[in-house]
Amino acid sequence: MAHTLVSEEIEKYSESFTTPETDVLAALNRSTSTRHDARMLSGHIQGALLQMLSHMIKPKYVLELGTFTGYSAICLAQGLQQGGHLHTIDVSNELTGMAASYIADAGLTSAITQHIGKAADIIPTLDYPFNLVFIDADKGNYSLYYDLVFEKVPVGGYIVADNVLFHGEVILPTEEQGKAARSMHAYNQKIATDPRVEQLLLPVRDGLMIARKVSN
Repeated sequence: MAHTLVSEEIEKYSESFTTPETDVLAALNRSTSTRHDARMLSGHIQGALLQMLSHMIKPKYVLELGTFTGYSAICLAQGLQQGGHLHTIDVSNELTGMAASYIADAGLTSAITQHIGKAADIIPTLDYPFNLVFIDADKGNYSLYYDLVFEKVPVGGYIVADNVLFHGEVILPTEEQGKAARSMHAYNQKIATDPRVEQLLLPVRDGLMIARKVSN
């Protein structure tokens, strides 16, 4: 049975000591929470972490799998080098307009390209050295996406995957795990046994696996 990873009190305390969301992100957070499943949104703490990672890495090119309403794309784009670009992919066009509107409000229209379609089909068409990849799409294909992007990430680049603890289900006996949790556990095992990367699993929100490529 899934359980809360971080108490609501700790979450609120952490937010109170974290740089506030920009007006655009705060508005997007509210709008998403009232209309859609807020659990799919990166949110204040995780968004701030993604933004900070981007500023630290200073990527030229970023690839995001899973646009949703655009919150994480806006955060990840903050640390782009001058002239850098972020490509974000979503299988559904249902929220494309909403994401595009907030991306425009953030002044990032020229820095972010939205792609609609299956990530497995689109990734091979993107010929860029992605310094940072963020995977937050269909859980059953995380391992496939990792394999598809790996050669596009230069040594020293990062692949970050969301939801790798999947509500805490990954620590349950296999027979008690749901399909998504089993996929996440398999992904974590894949990364932990890949000698081409160094990895850190952060128990932030629903879990972030950060892998740094150290060899081809």
